Amino acid sequence: TVLLSAGLGGAAGYWAPQLAALRARYRVVTYDQAGTGRDKRKLPADYSIAAMADEALAVLDASATGACHFVGHALGGLVGLDLAAGHADRLLSLTVVNGWAAAHAHTRRCFESRLMLLAHGGPQAYVRAQPIFLYPADWLAQNALRMEREEAHGLEAFQGTATLRRRIAALLAFDATARLSGLRTPSLLFAARDDVLVPSAMSVRLAMAIPGSTLHVAPWGAHAVSVTQPELFNSVLLDFLDRIREG
Repeated sequence: TVLLSAGLGGAAGYWAPQLAALRARYRVVTYDQAGTGRDKRKLPADYSIAAMADEALAVLDASATGACHFVGHALGGLVGLDLAAGHADRLLSLTVVNGWAAAHAHTRRCFESRLMLLAHGGPQAYVRAQPIFLYPADWLAQNALRMEREEAHGLEAFQGTATLRRRIAALLAFDATARLSGLRTPSLLFAARDDVLVPSAMSVRLAMAIPGSTLHVAPWGAHAVSVTQPELFNSVLLDFLDRIREG
């Protein structure tokens, strides 16, 4: 079983470009994170990545999954790191896409700027700016109609200001640095060199700190590289998963 965990957006639909390729070889489980998509629960003021990890464990239990190959994008990758540190018996492998052990100063500036947009321009300004942090500029220009549809959907499915603020606070507070050297879960760190939100150097640092991990840095694709470069991403991911399965 492969469990897919999205980033800040939280919705299972983020992984649409991966489903066909993964389902050809694996059982796939996706879910909407708490407060996002179809899960409209309110989040507590002290919401954390650890709480999100507990939610992922509940998904595994509900889907009768003893252990899984966990694949997480950005925030979802932090959830995977927390699971690998505290519940390694539930993971067969861990893939972290454009993630980090502790938020980079540049990443903090990006999120602070996005929160200012939300505070002063509301959800419309926040959603309008979001693709700038996710996609390469040339890809954005070539997919203008798609971006219009994505923006409309983003406003319709907006997770709410309070929820978004608590999810961002959780990812900025997360720090797994001291726990990385003790991780024993086979791990793939996948990054894009042109990611303007999370510098690829953060994935390099993760790879250096996690024993026996594998690193792949794509030259192009930006933060949402699994969307902009699905063929490359799927190929690297499946090669990694197949090597783990074959032992």
